Amino acid sequence: MDCRGRALDNIFIERLLRNVKYDDFYLKNFATLHELLFGLAEYFVTYKSKRHHQALGYKTPDHVYFTGSGGGAKIPENFRKRQDTSKEEMGLRQSAVIELIPS
Repeated sequence: MDCRGRALDNIFIERLLRNVKYDDFYLKNFATLHELLFGLAEYFVTYKSKRHHQALGYKTPDHVYFTGSGGGAKIPENFRKRQDTSKEEMGLRQSAVIELIPS
């Protein structure tokens, strides 16, 4: 999550809670709090290590995390490539932002 109070973070939480409710909670009908906690712990292990996600290229979240194959680390590299273009092509505002990025 990006920062405290960020409205877009709510999207991810709501989607996760929807998955938990429809994939686990409603199907198993837990009788006690102990069963619920054990069932949720079991679900999240499955969700992270065994369930393939379309948004991750049908890989598990654990695989993406441990191999570092996510796309987030590559974002600064895309900005550095744009430094090769001239300031006239980009405009003064964009060139000023690119100059702030260390090479």
